[in-house]
Amino acid sequence: MPKTAAIIPARWGSTRFPGKPLHLLAGKPLVQHVWERTLRAKAVDAVIVATDDMRIAESAFAFGAEVAFTSVKCVSGTDRCAEVASRLKGYSHVINVQGDEPLIDPSLISRLARTLSKEPSLEMVTAAVPFSPDEDPSNPNLVKVVLNRQSNALYFSRSPIPYLRDGGPFPFRRHLGIYGYQIKFLLRFVRWRVGQLEAAESLEQLRALENGAAVRVLAAKHASVGVDTLEDAHRAEVLLKGV
Repeated sequence: MPKTAAIIPARWGSTRFPGKPLHLLAGKPLVQHVWERTLRAKAVDAVIVATDDMRIAESAFAFGAEVAFTSVKCVSGTDRCAEVASRLKGYSHVINVQGDEPLIDPSLISRLARTLSKEPSLEMVTAAVPFSPDEDPSNPNLVKVVLNRQSNALYFSRSPIPYLRDGGPFPFRRHLGIYGYQIKFLLRFVRWRVGQLEAAESLEQLRALENGAAVRVLAAKHASVGVDTLEDAHRAEVLLKGV
């Protein structure tokens, strides 16, 4: 029976927001909110906070989380997930849950896990939502994705894709930064070199497409609220207090 671990990478040294995982929102550290919501995902067998920082680890131990220490040399959350995944025994899949999304949808995590479990040949899965009327597809911080008829990604871009030659409306899809992997695939992924497309767009998921992997894209109901700045944290706290 396939087993899935949800891994939450958490690092102290965010350029824009140092110490972000331990920033208090509604009386709890940010990473605790992510952990608690991930625990509610019914299709995962373990939830692990992955960090190289003792301050984050001590906080996570205090609220009851399982913690895995990772190397300070990890460049990205994906590298951190891969390091933890390489040490897991009896697990076939991992879900990389971003540590700065305190309102992550537990049911979306479950859907990624179940999709991987039901399709043994599927190596990687992620999610996307339709752009809302108040979102601008030309915003490079909102990553776009286009799909084939099997709901696999054709391309991810910071530019609006496709180009609308004749104008008019188009149902642009906004990519969400949550990923599920076969562990065997993830360990290959982090060994591949950065390609031209990934370097040009600064989008790590393009490494999978450049190496010929299929990336399934699930349709999500709504986007989570990411915390990149103190202003984002204030907005998330208001929403958390209303939950």
